[in-house]
Amino acid sequence: MRNKGFLIFLTVIVSVLCLYYLSFSLVSGKVEDKATAYATNASGQVDHYKKQTYLDSVWKAPVWNFLGKDYTYQEIKESELGLGLDLKGGMHVTLEVSPVEIIKAMAGNRKDPAFEKAIAQAQKLQVNSQENFVDLFYRSYREIAPNAKLSSLFANSANRNLSYASSDKDVLAEINREVNDAVARSFNILRTRIDKFGVNQPNIQQLKGTNRIQIELPGVDNPERVRRLLQGTANLEFWEVWRTDEFAPYFTQLNDYLVKEESANKLKGTSTTGASTLAAAAAPADTTLAKAAGDTTALANQLAKVDTAKAKTDSLNTNQSSLLSRLFTPLPGGLGSNVRDTAKVNALFAKEEVRALFPQNMKFLWSVKPIVANDGAEFLELFAVKKGRDGKAPLTGEYIADARQDYSQTGQPEVNMSMNVAGSKKWQRLTADNIGRQVAIVLDNYVYSAPVVQNEISGGSSSISGSFTIDEAQDLANILKAGKMPAPTRIVEEAIVGPSLGQEAINQGLISSLAGLVLVVIFMIAYYAKGGIIANIALLFNIFFIIGILAQFGTALTLPGIAGMVLTMGMSVDANVLIFERIKEEMAAGLNIQEAIKKGYSKAFSSIFDSNVTTLLAGIILFFFGSGPVKGFAITLMIGIATSFFTAVYVSRILIEWMAKGEKASTLSLETPLSRNWFKNIKFDILGNRKKAYLFSTVLIAFGIAAVFIKGELPLGVDFKGGRSYVVDFTSAVPASDVRSALDDEFQGKGTEVKTYGATNRLKVTTSYLAEDESTQADETVQAALVQGLKEYQAQSPKIVSSSKVGATMADDIQKTAVIAVLLAFAGIFLYLAFRFSRWQYSLGGVIALIHDVLVVFSAFTIANLFGVSFEMDQVFIASILTIIGYSINDTVVVFDRIREYTQENPRMKFKDIVNPALNSTFSRTIITNLTVLLVVIVLFIFGGETLRGFSFAMLVGSLTGTYSTLFIASPIVVDTTNVDKENVTTTSAKPVIVS
Repeated sequence: MRNKGFLIFLTVIVSVLCLYYLSFSLVSGKVEDKATAYATNASGQVDHYKKQTYLDSVWKAPVWNFLGKDYTYQEIKESELGLGLDLKGGMHVTLEVSPVEIIKAMAGNRKDPAFEKAIAQAQKLQVNSQENFVDLFYRSYREIAPNAKLSSLFANSANRNLSYASSDKDVLAEINREVNDAVARSFNILRTRIDKFGVNQPNIQQLKGTNRIQIELPGVDNPERVRRLLQGTANLEFWEVWRTDEFAPYFTQLNDYLVKEESANKLKGTSTTGASTLAAAAAPADTTLAKAAGDTTALANQLAKVDTAKAKTDSLNTNQSSLLSRLFTPLPGGLGSNVRDTAKVNALFAKEEVRALFPQNMKFLWSVKPIVANDGAEFLELFAVKKGRDGKAPLTGEYIADARQDYSQTGQPEVNMSMNVAGSKKWQRLTADNIGRQVAIVLDNYVYSAPVVQNEISGGSSSISGSFTIDEAQDLANILKAGKMPAPTRIVEEAIVGPSLGQEAINQGLISSLAGLVLVVIFMIAYYAKGGIIANIALLFNIFFIIGILAQFGTALTLPGIAGMVLTMGMSVDANVLIFERIKEEMAAGLNIQEAIKKGYSKAFSSIFDSNVTTLLAGIILFFFGSGPVKGFAITLMIGIATSFFTAVYVSRILIEWMAKGEKASTLSLETPLSRNWFKNIKFDILGNRKKAYLFSTVLIAFGIAAVFIKGELPLGVDFKGGRSYVVDFTSAVPASDVRSALDDEFQGKGTEVKTYGATNRLKVTTSYLAEDESTQADETVQAALVQGLKEYQAQSPKIVSSSKVGATMADDIQKTAVIAVLLAFAGIFLYLAFRFSRWQYSLGGVIALIHDVLVVFSAFTIANLFGVSFEMDQVFIASILTIIGYSINDTVVVFDRIREYTQENPRMKFKDIVNPALNSTFSRTIITNLTVLLVVIVLFIFGGETLRGFSFAMLVGSLTGTYSTLFIASPIVVDTTNVDKENVTTTSAKPVIVS
């Protein structure tokens, strides 16, 4: 085997990297164990607030040293293998930025009948269309007012790029630009809000090609607060700023107050309240910038030592016993605090007696962007702003007409801002009163910039300059524009998972993974003896690589991701089964073990390569069209395909060639007494029975379709039909039918479904009541109706442990995306097979077999539903369909590859006479690989939990029908579409070659 040294080196390097990245998870676990121990009282109860306080205190502190480099707890958390919402609990939200409000605002909110009618019609069309809303609006407007020009609506002072002479094309381009900008601004605002919310490992992404933003917040336990946070309108304000020398005397009074508090607590013999607590809490994670005591001049000097400009602190000098220095640090622009201490400062300023020390018109706000010292410590600047007589800002964002990033005369990035007429007057007055002083630009109570006013600004146009990067200037322009046109957001999809369900999912995932692994390990050893040991070692490497690479990519592990890993176990040994069967064939033909290994790996390579590529196609489609847990499954599947290929083809070969050397060769065996006579001399007439198979499949699929009409419904999940679902726990078993009857009146008979969900005392309630209304008020109404309906079961203590919502428009998009994903999978596989086998008959046979498999799985769901066993068709169902497509074509490609090999070796034989022997020669491999997959799927079905029940049922049916269609559908279709009277026409293809 060539390049063996390089492959060993690569395996070692990948293993070391995996160990390195997985070590972060181990260190994080140890830190959290210490926090738990610190917060556990004598009775064994954990004070979660105390635990979080401990973790906050070490957030910026070094907790691990590796090869001389210190890692803070924050860096550890950012690099660890995270857990998805279904394992950790939390909230998943998809927000949609409303283009309706943007278009109305651009039109000046005019009451034009044609305009309003076009908006309403476009909204109706949007429900059943994936077209851009702006295009739907324009089409509707053209129908209603065919002779009107869009410029008559949109040429106004708010849209300076448009005039009455602008064409409809120009107006549409401007509207689309504004919509896209609004989405980008909303994304930036939401990202900032989430960063300030304090959630570990949040995930926020803008969904390309849509007006939607997807957010995952692990561990949150206050959904209502999150909804308010995400859907609140951005609040842009301009505030006058107090100078340091103006507010410094009040901080002297604050220090006196803290000293008195500390003295009083010491006299009482306690340090649980007041300044002592604040000061002590600040000490554990101190940086090189400041010690627990010392005056502010010393602090400023230390700040200068870490390459930060010396602060002006003359007015803030206090004595050596200053308690302020424990919470506040002089910064180049004024006063600030270490990020870890901001919560303590907020708690201090929240006290009534502390607020009384400061003027009523003084308000404190934090900067949004931290200043980073050389040692990695982060500091937020504290701004004192002046409140007006009514407590409001003198100028708000509604007066801004436009803002954009530009460049100054010296080539430095700056922001140009323009006001409307009313805003220009207010801005002129504000700048005239503050020449030489700062004006703070504040969004959602965080200061984004505080430029110094150089002169009075009239006309409403001004520039903001500073040490901006291009990105910072663009962000500031977006922030300023956020005030111009508020873009309301609405939640179109939501899922809440309680922590108890998350822990249960972890247990189910671990049990199913271990059980699947044990079964595969035992089977491989029982069937392949020492060859099975080699395959199992490769399998363990594979699992290790998958987890390590997930950690390297910062990907969260989800329950479907665990399912992907469990399925990869079956897939990993699949390649080894193919290789071992090839080696056994070569040994039966008279080759010695070394030559048989060389030839077996070489011959099996093309089949393994093709089957992995086709499965990878399904994974890529899943990744681009899936969301949430489905995308996590796709990532795990794709990584598993790559690692299983590497471990099965290369790692196992290194091991088997080592075992085949010298005296060890005589003990190397690929069969046991149990498996020695399996699948010998099989001569099954598969082609001769193909018509019976066609008939059987037709009847089964027809019955499945008929079951839909007999039952009157498809078992669609909330993903596809819209609505809301809730998982409710009771202390004892409650009949699902009784609960449904109790809820029917509350939900006004709107398609309510209640079923047992994983345990007799757990029910899943799904309803389409108010499904078309995606507002927060509707969410509250539906949940209140649920609670009211469950009142008669108060003795069983009903508790909502998770909930989900999918709006009608979102459900429609999910359905269409699912159809597109499946069709793309068919198209991609058809093209790949046509390229690899150079005959369209192979592509046709393969794709018809896949369509057959999809229809059989669909029929299995509808037939099960007919007999009262309901498995939901949802996004996870689509993931299972695409996975089945990948696995089924995997088997089919192996058979096609053997048929191709036989046609090349027997060019004078008729094609139909070649197919049966080729199918029989691969029979053992087809059955054994299906058996390994079947083992892990059965484990998933039994132990994987209710979340994966539908997925594992689909995979169970799919693995069986995939093997059946490979033998009785795919290959017979190739024969039936080929002129069987002709002699064999060999296929040509550039086959991949393994390096031997």
